[in-house]
Amino acid sequence: MLKIISGDKNNSGYKIGIIISRFNAPVTDNLLKGALAALKINGIDESCIEVFYVPGAFEIPALLKKMCKMNSHQKRFDGILTLGCVIKGGTAHFEYISSTVTQNIGNISAEYEIPVGFCVLTCYTPLQAFERSGMPPDAENNKGFEAAESLLEMVSLMNKL
Repeated sequence: MLKIISGDKNNSGYKIGIIISRFNAPVTDNLLKGALAALKINGIDESCIEVFYVPGAFEIPALLKKMCKMNSHQKRFDGILTLGCVIKGGTAHFEYISSTVTQNIGNISAEYEIPVGFCVLTCYTPLQAFERSGMPPDAENNKGFEAAESLLEMVSLMNKL
């Protein structure tokens, strides 16, 4: 018999950490607003959310690993959300940063078996970045909102296992 297990909507009491890049702040600030809106809509109390700022997307994995390592000794977070934005310029910098950040976040999440919401935008133009960080009434296009909802679903699912 097939047994399907998925996350549910009972999110009360979850503690969420958010790592956000200050680089491209007009975009990442919108992602944070979207993420906070999603967490609130889904029953996460503001007192259960801690926000940590890092200089840029490249620094996200280092702080994420530190938080996960601390979490493995004393559970402080049920899930961690990563928010950043890398916009292509005229050099290969974009490819190196995007690839490194993405791989490291995925590796850290798997290593520490903690739900990590991934919302590091990798856009070719500033317009694409702003389109993906839309604010109400266009919240459905806010990738921070989407990532926060996905994170909560993963927290719920992993807590069931």
